[in-house]
Amino acid sequence: MNDQLILAVDKNGRFTGHYVSRTAAHAGDGIRHLALTLFLFNRRGELLLQRRRHRVFDNIWDNTASTHQHHTDEGRDETDAEAAARCLRREWGIGPVALTDHGGFNYFARCGELCENEHCRVMTGQHDGPIRMDPEIAYEYRWLEKPAFRRELEQQPEQYSPWCRAAARLLAEQGVL
Repeated sequence: MNDQLILAVDKNGRFTGHYVSRTAAHAGDGIRHLALTLFLFNRRGELLLQRRRHRVFDNIWDNTASTHQHHTDEGRDETDAEAAARCLRREWGIGPVALTDHGGFNYFARCGELCENEHCRVMTGQHDGPIRMDPEIAYEYRWLEKPAFRRELEQQPEQYSPWCRAAARLLAEQGVL
């Protein structure tokens, strides 16, 4: 696991003033930290999904992209927009996308000795151009219509990452999904 420094946060998602390595943040019960998850739709309203390669939750379906806001080598903290742009460029080869912030949620999920203990910000956007999936990040991808996505989440929730399920609930409450 990359030992990039990420931001420790309180139960309200506010930075505590402490940084934590990704390894420490995901070990045992973890340390609550800031994360970001993205849902990209095309003009037909289909959602871009990936079957993610992931150290903790591997080989399950996930929303478009996810990352952490980093404490950079220059000594500053990435904004949500900067982290989102970095993530979309890395995972999909996608340039700038206008994104809407939908707030965030806390979640905890364990997998063996590792866990996710995050305050996760949720953003959505639209992309209709080419994509280039990074095979180090995902096994495969697909575009899925919103009703089919909601059905799959309801009928087979275990096939999706825990943060995808929680973010989808938030977006459904807001009328996005």
